[in-house]
Amino acid sequence: MTAAMKSILFLLTTLLPLSAAVTIDAEAFGKDLGGWKKRGNTAAEYPLSGAEYRTYKPETSPTPDGGIFISVRIDHVRGWLATDDHAILEITVSPVGAIVSAQSNIAIQGRSIKSEMILGGNEGGKAILSPEGAVRIGTDLVADLSAKLLRENLVEAGRVSFPAALRHNYNRLYQAIRVDGVQVLPAAPAPPPIVMPPTNPPSAPIIPAKPPTPGTTPLEIKPFQ
Repeated sequence: MTAAMKSILFLLTTLLPLSAAVTIDAEAFGKDLGGWKKRGNTAAEYPLSGAEYRTYKPETSPTPDGGIFISVRIDHVRGWLATDDHAILEITVSPVGAIVSAQSNIAIQGRSIKSEMILGGNEGGKAILSPEGAVRIGTDLVADLSAKLLRENLVEAGRVSFPAALRHNYNRLYQAIRVDGVQVLPAAPAPPPIVMPPTNPPSAPIIPAKPPTPGTTPLEIKPFQ
């Protein structure tokens, strides 16, 4: 084996673990939604905000940088005589488990309502690995969809609360992210600072009064009369 081939083999063995480092725990995700008990064990149904919703098992694919792209279909279940509404929630996760972006599309009676691409990153363009960053992305996503749904003049409870159902799934997906099989947990809070008591200069020692010498009478000063 030549030196060049050895270098390529070493590079491949170095990169392979990175491509499989981040995953989504589909079973944990489904358990949070009530279990994959519907549609041939491929979907979970649950009540939320006075309506019924159905979530299908997530589909994932690797990204070029070693992260994963997650796509989840969510239905608003409207009953036997009505057509269900549909939504797609898409999330991109970095190789270290940080949410890079999120976007969603809702289809209601032939109308498509699509959110903006919500990006999560700092000024350098790097994904922020923190629960605060994930919360901000979810909040912005729901706010964008809610504003667009308001312009559609929808009145049915399940349709109005569709963004809340998307946020519910988004939160559960974040909790199902695994890096090397370990859940991405919020960072432990920093311990409170230790406040030292103020340093005061030592006070002068208290010297007790000298007792009178035996046989002597203390001098007594009387006021002038």
